[in-house]
Amino acid sequence: MPKLAPSNITLIRGLGLIAAISIVVGNVIGTGVFLKTRVMTCNVGTPGMVITVWIAAGILSLAGALTYAELAAMMPRAGGEYVFVREAYGAGTGFLYGWMQIFIAKTGSQASVAVALAIFLNDLTGGALSANYFTLHLVGYDLPFGHLQVVALAAIAIVTLINCATVIVSGHVAAFLTVIKVALVLGVGFGAFLLSRDGSWSHFSLLNAGGLCEGVAESARYGTATFGAGFGAAMLGALWGYDGWNNLTLVAGEVKNPQRNIPLALIGGMLLIITLYVFVNIAYFYAMTPTQIASVPKSSSVAAEVARTFLGPVAVSLIAAALLSSSVGTLHTSILTGARVPYAMSRDRLFFQNLSRLSPRTHVPIGALILQGIWAGILTLSGSFDTLTDYVIFGSWIFYGLTTASVFIFRRRMPNAERPYRAWGYPVVPVLFLFVTAWLLYNTLRTTPTQAVIGLVLIALGLPVYWYWSRVNRVAFEKPEESTEEE
Repeated sequence: MPKLAPSNITLIRGLGLIAAISIVVGNVIGTGVFLKTRVMTCNVGTPGMVITVWIAAGILSLAGALTYAELAAMMPRAGGEYVFVREAYGAGTGFLYGWMQIFIAKTGSQASVAVALAIFLNDLTGGALSANYFTLHLVGYDLPFGHLQVVALAAIAIVTLINCATVIVSGHVAAFLTVIKVALVLGVGFGAFLLSRDGSWSHFSLLNAGGLCEGVAESARYGTATFGAGFGAAMLGALWGYDGWNNLTLVAGEVKNPQRNIPLALIGGMLLIITLYVFVNIAYFYAMTPTQIASVPKSSSVAAEVARTFLGPVAVSLIAAALLSSSVGTLHTSILTGARVPYAMSRDRLFFQNLSRLSPRTHVPIGALILQGIWAGILTLSGSFDTLTDYVIFGSWIFYGLTTASVFIFRRRMPNAERPYRAWGYPVVPVLFLFVTAWLLYNTLRTTPTQAVIGLVLIALGLPVYWYWSRVNRVAFEKPEESTEEE
C-alpha cells in the first residue's frame, strides 16, 4: 500500500472560532451586495421583493450551511467538499470536483477578484493605471498588458506569499480584513439612515418605473418577464452575493476543535451575513427610489450612489477604497482555502505528489499555494476568467447538490459514525436545499443551455486526466490522519 504523505509534517489546527467565522464572512462579502441590488430591482420591480429575494437566498444558503456543518464536523479534513464527494461517490467524482475548483472555479474567481481590485485602485487614483504597455493579438482575441494586469498579478503574488506563513497568521489577517468589510456595510447602512438628504420610508411603496436597467436582458425585467423568470434571475444574483459560505470546509483540517467551531462558524457566519445584507438593502431603498436604483450605471455601484446622497462627490473615492479593501479580503480567503484542494488530491495521489508536502517551518502546503497562484495569474493574463467562471456555475451547483445529498448517504452507510453536530431540521432542511438546487439547475439549463453544456464539457475534460493519475499512481484511498496539534 503506497504511503500517502511524503513526510511526517502535518497540518496545524491554528484557526480558532473568530478566524473560522472570518473565513466564512470574508469569503462571502465581496462586491455582490454592493452591485447586485440594481439588477435585482430590474428583475422583480419593488423594494419588498428585492429584500424577499435576499432573505430567500440567505435561507437557502443557510440550509446548505446547516448540512455542510454535519459533514465537516464528522470529517474535519483538509479539502472539505472534495473529501465529502470522494467518500460518498468515489474517486472519479471527487477528482472532477477538484479539477473544476483548481483549473476553473477557484483560480478563475481569484483572477476575477484580482482584476476587480486593480480596477478599484485605478478608480481611486483617477485612472492612473489605465495605460497599456502592449496588446497581444492571438486567435482573434486582444490581450492587453499594462498597469492593471501588473497590479492584479502583484495582488495574487503578495496574498499568496502571506498565506505561505502559518495558518495562524492567515487567520489573523482574515479576521482583520473581515472587520473592515463589516464596518463598510454598517457604515453605508447607518449613513443612509442618518445622513441621507432625501431618505424616506415612502420609497418602499414605489415600483421601478422607467429605470435604465443597463445590461439587464429584456426577458429578465419586471413587467416583460414572467414572475418565475424575473424571480429566478434575481435569485441567481442574490446567490452569487452569498456564494463562498462553503469554503470553510476546505480548511477543516486546520480549525481548532472542529466538531464545535465549524458548525458555529458556518451557522453563525451565515446568520450575520443575512442580517447585514437585509439591513444594507433596506438602507439602499430608504435613501433612493427603486427607479433611481435601477438607473445606476453598470460601471458604478448602488453603494457608491447611496453614499453620494450623504457624502457628495467624495463618496466615489471612499466607496472605491472600501471595495478595494473588500476585494483584498475576498482574495485572501479564497487563496487560503483554495490551496487545500490540490493538497488533499495530492495526498490521495490524484495530483502532483509534491503538492502534498508541507513547509517544515509553517506547516502549510506552499507548493499547492504557488501552483494555484501561477494558474490564477495565467487566467488573469488570458482575460478568460469571467467566461470560464460563468460556464462552471452550473457545474458548481451540481456539486453543491451532490455534497448536500451525501448527508443521506453517510447517515445510511455509517449510522454509528461520530456526529458531534447533526444537521438541524434533517431531513427537511437538506431536502429543501436539494429541491431549490434542482430548480436552479433546471432554470439555468432552460435559459442558458449553451453555457450549461459548455460548463459540463469543461468539467468532463478532467476525466482523461483522472484516468492518467489513477493508472500511474494506483490510487490508494486510505483516510489521511489530519493533525489535531495546536500552536
